[in-house]
Amino acid sequence: MNERLKVFIETYGCQMNVSDTELVFSILTNNNIEISDSIDDADIIIFNTCSVRQHAEERVIGRINNEMSRKSRKQDLKIGVIGCMAQRLGEKLIERNKGIDFVVGTDQYRKLPEIITNLFVNPQFKKNIIINNKEMYDGLYPIHKGNFNAFATIMRGCNNFCSYCIVPYVRGRERSRDYRDIIKEVEELGKKNFKEITLLGQNVNSYNYKGLNFAELLKRVNRISSIERIRFVTSHPKDLSKEVIAIMKDSAKICEHIHLPVQSGDNKILKKMNRGYTVEHYSALVDSLRKALPGISITTDIITGFPGESEKQFQNTLDLMTKIEFDYAFTFKYSPRSGTEAANYNNQIPEEERLARLQKLISLQEKITLKKYKDQIGKIKEIYVEKVSKKSKLELSGKSRDYKITVFPGDESLIGKFVNVLITEATGWTLKGKLFDEQVKPKQHNKLCK
Repeated sequence: MNERLKVFIETYGCQMNVSDTELVFSILTNNNIEISDSIDDADIIIFNTCSVRQHAEERVIGRINNEMSRKSRKQDLKIGVIGCMAQRLGEKLIERNKGIDFVVGTDQYRKLPEIITNLFVNPQFKKNIIINNKEMYDGLYPIHKGNFNAFATIMRGCNNFCSYCIVPYVRGRERSRDYRDIIKEVEELGKKNFKEITLLGQNVNSYNYKGLNFAELLKRVNRISSIERIRFVTSHPKDLSKEVIAIMKDSAKICEHIHLPVQSGDNKILKKMNRGYTVEHYSALVDSLRKALPGISITTDIITGFPGESEKQFQNTLDLMTKIEFDYAFTFKYSPRSGTEAANYNNQIPEEERLARLQKLISLQEKITLKKYKDQIGKIKEIYVEKVSKKSKLELSGKSRDYKITVFPGDESLIGKFVNVLITEATGWTLKGKLFDEQVKPKQHNKLCK
């Protein structure tokens, strides 16, 4: 093909996959391959995939199958799979769909331009899923598609080997990115008018680059003048230190929100999961966080139906949810992942029981979330305005520092700015309010920027 190739990327899964897609945008663009916003215009369709649960993989396979009619109409169209599912299944993917032209693993994105270009010369299936535990994509900076919030990856891989989790097998060993490269990227984001950044890693609390730990990294990012808000995910309870909590308390730009996956409320299940902490340790962390940052929003992940989980152990999880009152919980039924330790455990819970328990988790959390959101009524919250509301062109939508979507009447000129909103109403998922006063500079909340 003589014309410049166009690629459309469809992304599934976690924030890390979103960040990886933006990294791939950069790699392809730097090699004279165009990123298309329309699948109809694309010469290559890439699916950036998740492999955490079976449902995630089945969803992607379904989407690829749906695109076969397009491929039959457009003979030169190529379809590729990247990300965790590509890493896990490799060449087995073409057994599920012969129309897949290439698979590329999480550490081989630098090879994508060569692989894609060669497909139009030698149209045979190609794969590269070699794990490279040294690959940090140094010197490459993602092309961000959003306008206000941006991800900055600070580390890759995972060393935890939770017994249910496929991530260490598809993303390799844990390695931390040079803090100077991170600072440079965040500074550049600030220059491009991004006011909120999220630091990403499978376990940000274990970040360590030649002795510089996560708390020190947070200090340095907090000093960047052009950034107004800092978030980070994901935090592992076994590694969340007192030092990090103290930095959160004293740093003006770090938001009053933490995502802290608990996974289970039973110590025996946590041990079988290889999580490395107890319910008591987790509860103590929550107490420390709430003491340091009153009103902090705490969200979590919970898995039910783990092999051998008894009714009493499941009830322990419900009891912990009631005690802690998470602002929100991402709840999942256990999904066996081939290659993980838990997939070989005895006493696998029947699917119907896993589904029934999941529904109980969802129902309980909905009640807790509604209560937590209603507690916000009458408060004035700083909102970073991001867009016009989907439900009304007369309303705007943004997020509070404690990560609650807030909708209020306002003019589009406020998009990209910080405003104070008086909360007047709450549903289980959204706060509603009205402008309290004119546009304001983000509050410093008696914290330090030095």
